[in-house]
Amino acid sequence: MTDLPSLRETLDAHGLLAKKSFGQHFLLDLNVTRKIVRYAGPFDGRAVIEVGPGPGGLTRAILESDAGKVVLVEKDPRFIPLLSELDDGSGRLTIVEGDALNVRENQLVEGPAHLVSNLPYNVGTPLLIKWLTGPWQPCALTLMFQKEVAERIVAAPGDDAYGRLAVITQAVAEARIVMHLPAAAFTPPPKVASAVVHVVPLADRPSPERLKKLERVTAAAFGQRRKMLRSSLKQLGGAALCEAAGIEPDARAEVIDIAGFLRLADALK
Repeated sequence: MTDLPSLRETLDAHGLLAKKSFGQHFLLDLNVTRKIVRYAGPFDGRAVIEVGPGPGGLTRAILESDAGKVVLVEKDPRFIPLLSELDDGSGRLTIVEGDALNVRENQLVEGPAHLVSNLPYNVGTPLLIKWLTGPWQPCALTLMFQKEVAERIVAAPGDDAYGRLAVITQAVAEARIVMHLPAAAFTPPPKVASAVVHVVPLADRPSPERLKKLERVTAAAFGQRRKMLRSSLKQLGGAALCEAAGIEPDARAEVIDIAGFLRLADALK
């Protein structure tokens, strides 16, 4: 990687700029991208999937690491030729042009794999939910989000940021913020700060059926988060559902812990 031109030089050579419609904000500082990869690893030869690599700043750091196969999923066709320049012909790098929301990860890699990405802001949350609740399960996820979204992922009961995203994430994984980045770290700089979240799926995650019920319960409870659960969950059973789950019907969603929501899901007919 040290023989390659700088990322800024590469972007200039290809005449490429970030597209606002794709939510693109590039990390061009390789010291920063290498730090993110250190938080994500070690990979011990396992595969790594990166979504939205853009000019390849994070890709370069992943290729310098102990990762095995590296798969890039890039929606913007303008970056495919640029990313192809990172291929050394060893067969280690695979580039897939497509929308990560529609990609089937188990067709990209065999066996355990990591996800490491500076996610486009406009699809970060649905991608996280897809990876945590879908049939394909990564070893770990190290992902860049808008700071407010990162705080929602790791929030605890009673926090202002605590909501549906925190409950679903923490029902299936352990999540923590490992790094903060100011807007100035990106090109072009976004209007918000960012944070990197490291997520490790639990060995005993809920079944798909249980997760579907959890999504129904949390959607109702946090859809009217200022109401008591007896009211916000009325269409799902209201007070009777709460009592079956051992939850106070007059409580509000923001104070119910993960175990409490799982009991509500289990009590759902």
